[in-house]
Amino acid sequence: MRITRELNERLTRVGPGTDMGEVFRRYWIPACLAEEVVEPDGPPVRVRLLGEDLVAFRDSSGAVGLVDAYCAHRRAPLFFGRNEECGLRCVYHGWKFDTVGNCVDMPSEPPFSKFRFRVSLKAYPVYEAGGIIWTYMGPQQRTPEPPDYEWLRAPATHARVSKTGEQCNYLQAVEGGIDTVHSSFAHNNDLSNPRLLRNRDTHPRLEVEERDHGFTYASLRSISDDLTYLRVYQFMMPSQQSRGNFIDFAGNPRTVPTIDGHIWVPIDDENTFVYNWMYSADERYPISDEYWAEHETWLGRGTDHYVPGSYWLKLSPANDFNIDREVQRTRTFTGIEGINTQDFAIQTGMGRIVRREEEALGSTDLAIRTARKLLLEAADAVKADWDPRGADPQTHNRVRGADLYVPPGSDWRDASKDVTAAVW
Repeated sequence: MRITRELNERLTRVGPGTDMGEVFRRYWIPACLAEEVVEPDGPPVRVRLLGEDLVAFRDSSGAVGLVDAYCAHRRAPLFFGRNEECGLRCVYHGWKFDTVGNCVDMPSEPPFSKFRFRVSLKAYPVYEAGGIIWTYMGPQQRTPEPPDYEWLRAPATHARVSKTGEQCNYLQAVEGGIDTVHSSFAHNNDLSNPRLLRNRDTHPRLEVEERDHGFTYASLRSISDDLTYLRVYQFMMPSQQSRGNFIDFAGNPRTVPTIDGHIWVPIDDENTFVYNWMYSADERYPISDEYWAEHETWLGRGTDHYVPGSYWLKLSPANDFNIDREVQRTRTFTGIEGINTQDFAIQTGMGRIVRREEEALGSTDLAIRTARKLLLEAADAVKADWDPRGADPQTHNRVRGADLYVPPGSDWRDASKDVTAAVW
């Protein structure tokens, strides 16, 4: 399917009333990390989600609210509000709102006034799991059950999550994530070593199967005459990927076998938060703080890589991601440090929204074609007031990504069926 300018607009715009904005509003999606609102009666946090400005706060009882960023009275910013006694109080005139948007106090009005009962804030339901505050922003009568991804069921000792801001539209970030082929090039960090696993076959065969959760896709790379490297990915609608990390870049078993992935959440049309999660594939291997810190640093998103007090990287389009042309010439394919940073450099370098009508897709872009197809189908389903694919947690709660070696010519579905079934 050729993407016209009109289809590109339909796929990328996410504000209220847009086709894709309404699709995202039919799923539970991350609003913020739980660590951002960890303290009862702590400071409220700004949240921009699908083009809407909101604030999140945890009240005295520990309940989390996600409400309109502006007071219902005169639209004063509630970010400056007082979080006290089970409510967020506007500092302009003292109006106070609870976690579901009810006005519970209106001290600027006479004591006998009933006006507060006619005033409320827009508020969205929340669900806390896996270190994330999730929200559902769609019609109340179509609210699906909360998400039940396998990584949400792993114990805290075996799972980790982070988030990173990216200055581009969500879709090019998604498409970068599900493009398995680019790892042979953009992430070749040792030009002197042609034996690295993904450098031995730079044009893998891709196969895709649509599933109830979205789609499963397999990348098959020929390693030798009697060995194929198979990596199976799960794409869960509308914008999440799961992949296995059982084998390292050198082709050896990893010390800690893990499954990781991303959820790409639109902030607005031109900015995205990427939620990065990892969990252990085996209960015998917890993920230590040290392992997680080393992993994040290697990817280029460790603590020291962020602008202090934010989830935005110091390396950005403004400083060309500190590309080193000498390193690019002699040591790595990009000259940019960090796997995650390499991805961001390319994806943001395409512009805030890619002009897909000018692209030329090849045979290894099958997953990208399928993702677009399913997103457009979801938009049609929502317009018809149907539930879109993957919104029901029963569709996604038993799948996981994996990678393994298989004999050449193997059916990847049979070869991977045991390792791609959830165990937590």
